[in-house]
Amino acid sequence: MSIKINFKNNLSKGTSANLVLFTDEKFNTKPLKKYTSNTEFHYITDLLKTSDLNKNLLVFELNSKKRVLLVSIKKNLKTFEIENLGAEFYGRINYGKNSEYFINSESIVSNHKNFVGHFLHGLKLKSYEFKKYKTKKETRLISINVFGNKNSVQDQLKFNALEEGTFYTRDLVSEPGNVLHPDEYAKRLNSLRKHGLKVNIYDDKKLKKLGMNALLGVGQGSIRGSYLVTIEWNGLKNSTKPLAFVGKGVCFDTGGYSLKPAKFMEDMTYDMAGSAVVVGLMKNLALRKAKVNVVGVVGLVENMVSGNAQRPGDIVKSYSGKTIEILNTDAEGRLVLADALTFTEKKFKPKFIVDLATLTGAIIVSLGSEYAGLFSNDDKLSKQLLNAGEKVEEKLWRMPLHKNYDKLINSKNADMQNINYVGGAGSTTAAQFLQRFILNKTPWAHLDIAGMAFSKYGGALNSGGATGFGVRLLNKLIEDDYE
Repeated sequence: MSIKINFKNNLSKGTSANLVLFTDEKFNTKPLKKYTSNTEFHYITDLLKTSDLNKNLLVFELNSKKRVLLVSIKKNLKTFEIENLGAEFYGRINYGKNSEYFINSESIVSNHKNFVGHFLHGLKLKSYEFKKYKTKKETRLISINVFGNKNSVQDQLKFNALEEGTFYTRDLVSEPGNVLHPDEYAKRLNSLRKHGLKVNIYDDKKLKKLGMNALLGVGQGSIRGSYLVTIEWNGLKNSTKPLAFVGKGVCFDTGGYSLKPAKFMEDMTYDMAGSAVVVGLMKNLALRKAKVNVVGVVGLVENMVSGNAQRPGDIVKSYSGKTIEILNTDAEGRLVLADALTFTEKKFKPKFIVDLATLTGAIIVSLGSEYAGLFSNDDKLSKQLLNAGEKVEEKLWRMPLHKNYDKLINSKNADMQNINYVGGAGSTTAAQFLQRFILNKTPWAHLDIAGMAFSKYGGALNSGGATGFGVRLLNKLIEDDYE
């Protein structure tokens, strides 16, 4: 199924096509006289008398070929509520054979300056499907024709870029582990150069020379390579310090010798979702020509079991020089991020660092699938992230960091251990571990997105599967506070 959106100048009264009109929250029909024939108007008015006016959308079948959809616009709708309305509209038209709809934006009763843009944005985000490996291809087309729309070309480009970035993230997370292993992932990232991004790939040999033994230790049991990839967007063309985003890219996570239970392992293709968010964000920034300098850094590994795999009890020396005792090989994401964070801070000296990872199951116990966990050493950055999340409904909840948690990850045999075996505070001790690799007091935030990256049941703007959570959040952060 595909969606085609066209923008046109006018619509003839009494058209025989499916018509989408907007009303106020009481479904006041008086303004609709302008857009329907007298017969249609009276028919709709009569049906409204017995309709549930608490709904957001009402559908009226006028004949076998024509429907009128009334979309109720509540007062003072927030931007994400408009997008959710577009997604709900998509749910009402996503059936049958090829369909064509005419949206008359002149009927919109809202002061929001870009109502149509956000409405269509929600519709398109909801329409995403990953059917790459279905042998029977669906060719159905939904055509949306918008009349009276006054969106600027620049606004449309921004929406398109954000959708492409989000969909790219969803595509990457949806790929099976036998296809998107670290070698293939690095190859795909190299192709982003065509969008004007600067891409550098550090392979096993280079990583070993740099001393990234924490990252390399995770991937040493796989026949695939391990990589650190940097993706730079220089939208200001000057030496302004970049914003930095770091992502965990464990392409498949067996847990290593600390083997996961079988029922949890099948979903471990999405343990690279943090990296996919960073990649989707960078693609979006390049496509919309964002006026900001940004670097994305992702660590790509595969955590497998083999004769060469890392063992519980191993001690590795990280890129920072700090030593880590590996007590649990399934606490691997923090090892990848440890080296990536120190490298990013040292090489790029950014204004701030935000890392994203499907890091702990404990965050799902804490917050479920409603909020991602936010841990930070900086109140200003935390507030900016929280505000951005509220605006796009990709919500964050700030969790505690405190020096007293350090004793839970101190090791007798090394500088630290990679897991807290005393019990409790699993997400906090993981974040406390990561904080040790921010060496120069750079403002830093860690987003644990384990409960948000993938949805088996679907959400407001996705129909189940990879959500792309984080791309729109971070884009909003940049747009509001750094452009």
